[in-house]
Amino acid sequence: MKSKSELQPIIDKIASADSPVGMDAVYVHALILDKLQHLEERLTALEATCGTPSDKTEDAY
Repeated sequence: MKSKSELQPIIDKIASADSPVGMDAVYVHALILDKLQHLEERLTALEATCGTPSDKTEDAY
């Protein structure tokens, strides 16, 4: 896990003095969703390369 000092640039970017929780929640959610979309695109490309179906919805657990 990264230390707070390593994450400080991100903390500074999402901090908001106008928010009661100290961050811009909408912006943070947008960042998370953008990253998830990027990861999904990468996973789909990897699955296409490996021949693994990406539409499988069953959990292996």
